[in-house]
Order: sequence, then structure tokens, then C-alpha cells
Amino acid sequence: MFRFAALVSLALASGALAQTYSATYLPTNAPKTSEEGQEGTNQCGTGNDQNSMCQNVFVNSLDDFCLFAPPKPGADSAIGNTERIEVSWCMKPGHGTRLIPDGAIQGAHFVQTPDYVQVTGTGDLTKINIPAGDEGGELDPHGADGNGNPIGGLVFSSAFGDVAQMHEWTNFMAATEFCIRACKDGPNAPALCQHIYDVMGCAWNMPGNYAAGSFDSCKGDTGEPMGVYGSSTFHQGDPVTPDAHPAPATSSCNTVTSIGNGLDAASTTSASTTSGVKTAPSATGSTNTASNGSPSATGGSGDNGAAPLLTRGLELMVAGAAVVLGGVLVA
Repeated sequence: MFRFAALVSLALASGALAQTYSATYLPTNAPKTSEEGQEGTNQCGTGNDQNSMCQNVFVNSLDDFCLFAPPKPGADSAIGNTERIEVSWCMKPGHGTRLIPDGAIQGAHFVQTPDYVQVTGTGDLTKINIPAGDEGGELDPHGADGNGNPIGGLVFSSAFGDVAQMHEWTNFMAATEFCIRACKDGPNAPALCQHIYDVMGCAWNMPGNYAAGSFDSCKGDTGEPMGVYGSSTFHQGDPVTPDAHPAPATSSCNTVTSIGNGLDAASTTSASTTSGVKTAPSATGSTNTASNGSPSATGGSGDNGAAPLLTRGLELMVAGAAVVLGGVLVA
């Protein structure tokens, strides 16, 4: 009853915000760029190229998912420096993106719930241009200026049927750990893909399996909304940081020994048909402001995914409504 109250109150409080999307695209009809100031493209074709500037991500299955990561290698390509210009790196060819080289993903765990899909895992993500030692940060569609991080980044999934845009998503990236969640459109999507806990990292935001050396695909229960504990809502900077929610139960798991696409990490190009723009810009994303440390590798050290002041105010209003409604429902 406690969990039901939290979800229902969040649904009621955030329902008006959940469906106020400016546009909905498919990979086949997306414009060249979907946001002002975008470095890459959303018209990506159906090939793959290691210089692609495609910014479309797919979260379809264990062997067909993508992650956002820097377009160029180098010490300046930390996630906090390149959050605005990340490009798509995918496990499977055919999306017009770069391919994640074999060996980069050393453990991956795909879970499909009634409300979202997510992939959690570990790897050597220096192979997709994240500098060694980078504790990383969060990427999401709600950047500080109203554009996404990266600007123009779109996320799609076919896990719930026909391919569709997932308007609410969150992706934490670090040199050795990753997690991505894409929420099905609906009143709970903003809460289940919350983006305000940008220094808390993967394990706190997306509790699940992060084991290296194993690869599996499971059905799962919808987890608790991150930061919501019954009738109260945690905010970064509060005096006490609560523990992460327990990982939701999973079932019907299928295990494989590895995933890959045959691309050697040493390769710089791969066969392509029609792909995105091929010239990668310098790693000169937005300046990152120092902040509190992170309790996990993907917590980051800056403003990744921070909402503008107006959005913060709306979020606090939603949280306040959730507290009141949640308390009534629990009672």
C-alpha cells in the first residue's frame, strides 16, 4: 500500500507535466537536428560508422542497446565536459551510429518492466572515448537550458511493441560503469526516469545487477521512483541521504555468455551504408561546476542534467503535492 500510494500520488501530481512534449519522432522521420545548438544529427540512416555524429539511442534488448559517450578521445573528454555533445554508441549495426567495440561491455543486464526498460553493467568504456578514471555523470533530456544533455539526444525503444520515442530517460556513464533507463510514456514516466539526482550515480538511481562477466535479459517489477520514500521526497543537499531502494524482483531471465558485433576496439571505421554526419567536433562541452562527491562511480562531479530554476520550482511543487496526496492515500 505504501508503494502504491507513492506511485499514485506522483502520477496525479505530475500528470500535467508528463505529456507536455514539444514533438514526437521516429528514427525514420526525425529532423536533421531536433534542438537548437545541436552538434550532431538525428537523421542517421541505417548503417554504422565509427565517425558518425548520430545522437539517436535505442534501448531494445540485451544485444541491441546504445549509450551516449564522447565523440572524441582525450583527457578533456570527461562526461562533465562533453555532456552537451555526446553521440550514440550501439551494440548492434543498422542504426546509423558508432558501434561499441567488442570487449568494451564486460557485463550487461537488461530488464524490462511494465513501465520502463533499463540496462546496467560494467566495462572498459575508455573504448568509447571516456577517459580512464572519469567518475562520469548523468545524461538526460532536461538540461540546464531546457535542451537535453546531449543537446538533441533522442531515445527510442521497440521493447513495448513498435519502435517509439521514449521522452523520459536517464543515462549515467563513467569509465567503468554504465546504466540507462528509458520510460514508456505515461503519468509515472517523469518520476521513474527522474533526472535531478545527478551526483548519486547508477546504483542509487537504478538499483539492479551490475556484475561483470555475465550477461542476461530479464522481466522485472517496476521499481520505486528514485528519491521517493513513502510520503517524503529526498532532494540532493538534504542533511541525510537515504539508502537506495532495493533492486526490484526479476524473473524469466535468459543468460548468454557474451554480446558483441565483431568490431575490434582497434578499428577506427566500419562498413556503413547511410550514416550520420562524420566529422566529430572537439570535446568542448559546457563548463562543469564543482559539486559534492558521488557515492558511486557514475555520480559525477558537476551539473550534469541539472534542471533550470523554473523546472526545479515545478519539481518541488510536484514533490509537495506528492507528499500531501501520498499521506492521504497511506492514511
